[in-house]
Amino acid sequence: MNGVAAAAKRAHYHCALKFPRRTLATLASDVRSDHTFRIPLIDFSNYRNATSLSEKRKTADEIVNGFKEVGFVYLQGHGIPSSTVDNVFEKSAEFFRMPAPVKDALAWEDPRSNRGYVKIGRERVTQSADAAEIAELRSKAPDTKESMEIGRDWDKTWKNQWPQESDAPGFKQTMLSFFQTCHELHTIVMRSIAVGLDLDELFFEDKINEQYHNLRLLSYPSIKTSLLKKDGQARAGAHSDYGTLTLLFQDHVGGLEVENPHTRHFQPARPIPGTIVVNAGDLLARWSNDLLRSTLHRVVAPSTESADSEGSTPTRQSIAFFCNPNGGAKISCLPNCHGPGNEAKYAPVTTEEYIVGRLSATYN
Repeated sequence: MNGVAAAAKRAHYHCALKFPRRTLATLASDVRSDHTFRIPLIDFSNYRNATSLSEKRKTADEIVNGFKEVGFVYLQGHGIPSSTVDNVFEKSAEFFRMPAPVKDALAWEDPRSNRGYVKIGRERVTQSADAAEIAELRSKAPDTKESMEIGRDWDKTWKNQWPQESDAPGFKQTMLSFFQTCHELHTIVMRSIAVGLDLDELFFEDKINEQYHNLRLLSYPSIKTSLLKKDGQARAGAHSDYGTLTLLFQDHVGGLEVENPHTRHFQPARPIPGTIVVNAGDLLARWSNDLLRSTLHRVVAPSTESADSEGSTPTRQSIAFFCNPNGGAKISCLPNCHGPGNEAKYAPVTTEEYIVGRLSATYN
């Protein structure tokens, strides 16, 4: 074996086997059973406030191990004040209370833009990439939610669909500020992932700096719980996300479920006040050769205690920030995540090619 091949083999061995050694072994065993399955809760302030790489490494390993075993983590100590999140939820609720004709005038139109209002039944998220199959699913069991999609506001080609200030006072400025806040958190979390993968801490920096993200405001109207229990019906069908990470801010209602990757059974991801649910997306999984999991998840009827006396599931709100690499970034297997006996699984693809392709199938 020549020196280059030996180095590649050592790098692969290190990438595949090192992570559990520096993290609690209990997570790996817990997630093998639905009875002990858990999404790890991680205090990210330990990374944010660290003054040395060795201090950062413990939290970085926890995050990477969480994505390796589950694909999801809860982050506390993330640095976004609860008052900021509360204000975004308030402005989001005000938006969805606007009359239907006002919202419809801001309608989502193009997957390349991925901006604007999406009315109930327009989207049907799924793992399928077949447009005909998705159309059939949409006609039988559409997602029971509406959303507002917001991108970077300074894009030269695609413009956000903002409501008039008189219709939604403070909405635009609130969302622009929150978009920037979430981008900054995404950057720091990606640094921690780089450390956990034994890459340079700034490895991803020039690949995620163009803010090619999507801020999605979501409103799930009240619905009879019996309707959500019909075959194939959900507030949002089972799917993975497309980018690097998703930052999900939940209200108290619940209903998010995560597939246990080891048993293929869905488990609740109950709201924990003050935390952000963070999951790895498809492009991060492709970058890492599936070492980091892009896990299926869905939104269903929450636990029975959330339903009222007439069996109706209450209105649910959530805010999702879909973090993406730069549009032109080439996503190919990281150098230390493939080697002899562990070939790269995916052909290189740009962010724009992958995400636009998925969105086109989902909506059209």
